[in-house]
Amino acid sequence: MIQMSRLLLLFVLATGAISVSAERIYLGIDVLEQSGFRAIAGKRVGLLTHPAGVNRNGVSTIEILRRAPNIQLVALFGPEHGIYGNEQANQPIDNQIDPGTQLPVYSLYGKYRKPTASMLRGLNALVIDLQDIGVRSYTYVSCMRYAMEACFENDIEVVILDRPNPLGGRKVDGPLLEHQWRSYVGAFNVPYVHGLTIGELARMAKYTSTCMEVPGEVRRRGQLTVIKMRNWQRDMLWPETGLQWIPTSPYIPDLAAVLGYAMTGLGAQIGGFSHGIGTPYPFRLLRHERKSAIELQHALQQQHIPGLSFCILRTQTIASGADVEGVYIKVEDWAKLRPTEISFYMMQLTAAWTSANPFATASNPALFNKHVGSSAWWHEISQRGARARTDDFIHAWAIQAQTFQNHHRQFYLY
Repeated sequence: MIQMSRLLLLFVLATGAISVSAERIYLGIDVLEQSGFRAIAGKRVGLLTHPAGVNRNGVSTIEILRRAPNIQLVALFGPEHGIYGNEQANQPIDNQIDPGTQLPVYSLYGKYRKPTASMLRGLNALVIDLQDIGVRSYTYVSCMRYAMEACFENDIEVVILDRPNPLGGRKVDGPLLEHQWRSYVGAFNVPYVHGLTIGELARMAKYTSTCMEVPGEVRRRGQLTVIKMRNWQRDMLWPETGLQWIPTSPYIPDLAAVLGYAMTGLGAQIGGFSHGIGTPYPFRLLRHERKSAIELQHALQQQHIPGLSFCILRTQTIASGADVEGVYIKVEDWAKLRPTEISFYMMQLTAAWTSANPFATASNPALFNKHVGSSAWWHEISQRGARARTDDFIHAWAIQAQTFQNHHRQFYLY
């Protein structure tokens, strides 16, 4: 049962019976190729991508552009985790030469987070094909935004090959990022679960004055082309696309981890929680250093979080093979679920289970706030701890999410 829920059953439990879309989904790279590469014909192009940058048949966008008869692929750019997807989180990556194509690979997660003028020299366009997971702190959209800024500053066109948001385009949840906390782990002022595709986020950056750190005239002059998908709809979760999931980073191997990242990614930053990293269930298997699995299960059940249930699971760690026991988070009702809700109850519980409130004594509160994005919540959890008015914040964020959706429909492409 658990193994099945890591893939399709995760979303079957969430939405009821799910059927694969009757219409084939064509990704941005598919549509570009079918057009004869019209948007970049005759141009020298760079490509920012990673292993999940493939067409609907699993062929790498690198290979597709390299073989295109009417363009010249001259440089590759890699985000966090590298162009090959094998680098660990937060690890700087050096420039290198791609052994397959002999093209230079410029790292945008090393000495530089933003392409330099010398990296972009000689390009007419930068093509971006990155698979996002629909969560604000996942850095591929930050990498895209920084690359857009550099291209606009150097009069180079940006071409985004759009991809599905695996969580769909309807679910928006969690605190809106305040401008003072904007950083590489939160480059857009959006709720934690934002409900936009990467192409829609690019449009938001281009047409919103507060989204880019370049002069307004540079942003307005910048050339942006988004190659839309064909047949994708906002209501679709990933299994409904009929597309194969390719791991986007080492700890997002499957769709269970995609949703798990949205649910628990914020909740284990400070305090005694761990969320399954190093086990076969990343972001889904909760443990707490001060509580047994049974105690943790009971505490989570007492929060009455809509859409979730909790079961005790014994498994092994990947590196050592040691047995571990934790609480696996199951999605029972996607419609009722507010993905980030559990993280804030995790924070409240860890404050209750620690003699000194760990949020009040945190060594790096700025990093926490860059992820969560809400000064009001930081004040609440650091000052009140176990007495935090979590329900009030969750309710306020739900209203805020609806307002965000209403104001940002102008950027929808689907």
